[in-house]
Amino acid sequence: MDEYENVSGKDKEMDEFLQLERQKAEVTALLHEFNEICWEKCIGKPSSKLDQATQVCLSNCVDRFIDTSVLIAKRFVEVINRRQ
Repeated sequence: MDEYENVSGKDKEMDEFLQLERQKAEVTALLHEFNEICWEKCIGKPSSKLDQATQVCLSNCVDRFIDTSVLIAKRFVEVINRRQ
C-alpha cells in the first residue's frame, strides 16, 4: 500500500511543478506581449535614450495592460464561481 501512496505523492508533486512551469510560461508570454504592444504604441524612432514622453507612454501602457489583465482574470473567476 505504501508504494501507491508514494506514487500518488509524486504525481501531486509533478502536477504542482507543471502548474508552476505553466505559470512561468504565462508570465513570460505576457511580458513579451507588453513589449510588443507598448513598443508599437510608444516608440517612434529608437534612439540611445528614452525621452520623458516615451517613458510616460511606456509606463502608462504597461499599467493599462496589467489593469486589463487583472480585470479579465477577475471576471473569469466570477464566471467560474457562478457555475459551481
